[in-house]
Amino acid sequence: MKNLLLLLILCVLARIAQADIQDPPSNDYGPTRKLGRGLSNFFLAPAEIPVTIAKINTDEGNSAAAGYGVVRGVGRSATRHIAGFLEIITFGAPVWRSSYYPLLPSDTRYIHAGYSEFPPELGNESKYKYVRDY
Repeated sequence: MKNLLLLLILCVLARIAQADIQDPPSNDYGPTRKLGRGLSNFFLAPAEIPVTIAKINTDEGNSAAAGYGVVRGVGRSATRHIAGFLEIITFGAPVWRSSYYPLLPSDTRYIHAGYSEFPPELGNESKYKYVRDY
């Protein structure tokens, strides 16, 4: 009887300790953010083409930008279209890693090959370093 009571107390304490996290990291991502990300990736994906061409031009020169930059930009745009479409279709369900995280690999982890969560911004001023060299 004493062992059973001790086991019950330990189970209750373990359950309380498990519920300690109040704001998990995945709490910032939800179905509405996933739907918004999907819509912006689907409709604004062509912005990848000029941004990629300009980046390749800055890094590797005009010849590389005219060939490789265009091909890579079109490929990145197509990838964003597909990921955006999938996120629009599945916005209500946590399908990727049982959460609402983005489908595309992060540009933070994969510096030269990853994607930002939302498409690049076009224009003169930007909070991201897509358009200007500061």
